[in-house]
Amino acid sequence: MLESTVAAIRPLDEAAMAAARELHGRLTKPAGSLGALEPLSVRLAGLAGTCPPPLPEPAAVAIFAGDHGVHAQGVTPWPQEVTAQMIGNFLAGGAVVNAFARQAGASVTVVDVGVATPLPADPAADPAGPRLVAANVRPGTRDLTVTAALTRDEARAAVEVGIRVAGELVDAGAGILLTGDMGIGNTTPAAALIAAFTGVDPAAATGRGTGVDDETYARKVGVVRAALDRHAPDPADPLGVLATVGGLEHAALAGLILGAAARRVPVLLDGVIAVSAALAAAAFAPDAVGAMVAGHRSAEPGATAALRHLGLDPLIDLGLRLGEGTGALLALPVVTGAVRVLHEVATFDSAGVAEK
Repeated sequence: MLESTVAAIRPLDEAAMAAARELHGRLTKPAGSLGALEPLSVRLAGLAGTCPPPLPEPAAVAIFAGDHGVHAQGVTPWPQEVTAQMIGNFLAGGAVVNAFARQAGASVTVVDVGVATPLPADPAADPAGPRLVAANVRPGTRDLTVTAALTRDEARAAVEVGIRVAGELVDAGAGILLTGDMGIGNTTPAAALIAAFTGVDPAAATGRGTGVDDETYARKVGVVRAALDRHAPDPADPLGVLATVGGLEHAALAGLILGAAARRVPVLLDGVIAVSAALAAAAFAPDAVGAMVAGHRSAEPGATAALRHLGLDPLIDLGLRLGEGTGALLALPVVTGAVRVLHEVATFDSAGVAEK
């Protein structure tokens, strides 16, 4: 499945992008006056292979959840059980991501790809509400400071969970996928992935996650550095990087991105977990970057390094560091607006407006 998905990913359609640029030049606005929205809409036309591209709706958020053996190294003060507890909160509709998804009219799918503790009972829920997908590859990763976090087979299985979820959501009608994540301790493997793929120093890739104190932050940087020294992951081998220093949710998110790119559907990236996974997706298939839209700039420093490496500019910058898909949801109206311009704004000729 992984190989066939990667093989299906193609470059953006140059003719469609040229048509979108030409259309922008005829719309009733000064050239370039919509700033970053114009190249975004051009790129989405190239992804769809048509101008104007389809409106990116309905939107579907996929929250991948997993736990981490590196939690034992004291990289976060939060207990590991919070991962499972937050899944219960997602399913009950009580998290920030649920509030933002309701505002945006987006569906929420929660995927257990590697939670270590038992999940709470799935509440008797509204069929249109959040749903849970059971796809647990293993109950959390191993401690990446001691051994590889995953075997290659486990990493592949997690990537393929993401590919399958992408296909299911697109088949159900989704016009854009949004990345979400949940996993106590998951900013540590995210920092390791970012350092491995971009070459930045671990200190530049590692942030404070949930807001750790100076002592815990120093320990976290040391853990990331030790893991990279132990495993020496090769960025030309993305499956190997995910296996040695990644997480199950990171691998699954990489698969979601690849699956979206193969189906020519945009994927709106959330924060540091998402962009660390996006680095892996780009290493598997460089043309997958064409499907990626950076929703926001996470407060985590590694996110900026990852976005720079991918050549993506974030749509909003609000100092967010929650995850879950929250930043992507806030950016969703911006993406929709960029495309709606090509559908609905009159041309100078049709509106009878004189050009300069």
